[in-house]
Amino acid sequence: MNITLGPIPFYWPKQNVIDFYEAAQDWPVDRIILGETVCSKRREMRLNDWLEVARKLQATGKEVALSTLALLEAESELKALASICAQDEFVVEANDLAAVELLFNAGKPFLAGPYLNIYNPKTLELLCKDGLRSWTLPVELSQVELADMLAAIQNMNLHVNTEVMVHGYLPLALSARCFTARALDRPKDECKRICIDYPTGIPVDSQEHQRLFTMNGIQTLSGDILDLRRELPAIQTMGVSSVRIVPSQYDMANIISAYASAIKGDLITDMPPSSASYCNGYWYGDAGMAHW
Repeated sequence: MNITLGPIPFYWPKQNVIDFYEAAQDWPVDRIILGETVCSKRREMRLNDWLEVARKLQATGKEVALSTLALLEAESELKALASICAQDEFVVEANDLAAVELLFNAGKPFLAGPYLNIYNPKTLELLCKDGLRSWTLPVELSQVELADMLAAIQNMNLHVNTEVMVHGYLPLALSARCFTARALDRPKDECKRICIDYPTGIPVDSQEHQRLFTMNGIQTLSGDILDLRRELPAIQTMGVSSVRIVPSQYDMANIISAYASAIKGDLITDMPPSSASYCNGYWYGDAGMAHW
């Protein structure tokens, strides 16, 4: 079972992003997904910058893919999407059906990120006919739904790999409104990209002082961080091809090392601390913030 390093969900300064992926060259990950998935206003990294990072990672033996926005709202965003899908160096991970259509029309195979919302075998079958090679389980589904999907893949003889997110803030929702700008009393069009000041988002607590969510621009993330490290033996036994670790902070070396060790059977050591507490409720069909 392989490890995929998902795209950075937060808005980090360009040099921080470059330093992060230079460090990732030595991490025990097999595939790295690059690109902006949340907000087109985040322009620290342009397509040429992502391509340069991708080439360097590929030269070290990593498999690399470019990801796309999960919510497109403007013609300019469609043009940027077309540029990503038009390049021929790296496979594209689609997070929106507009990307799927562009890649299908170009006759290119593609990956499906968690935002594509594949909930049933019929959808998976249709997308496989369009060129899908790997899909990511929606984060709110449990091990029961995963088992059903894997059984259907086998019964329908679909040639597609399955990936499960095992670490990171859970992507819960996207909105046309920017919550970070709103919280700081700024109009969305005059946000000045203020979310760059919050490298792990803005915590949102209940009146009982329980962390519920994390504001990340137009995206709502979970308050706690998903941790399925101890569930890896079961995930591996089910026949999952790869697990996805989504960056939850600048320094991910110890966290990724813990997952790599767990895949090899070492579950003795404690999970390294991260930028929030951990949760795993969805995996057990429970509230997502629960921790079994």
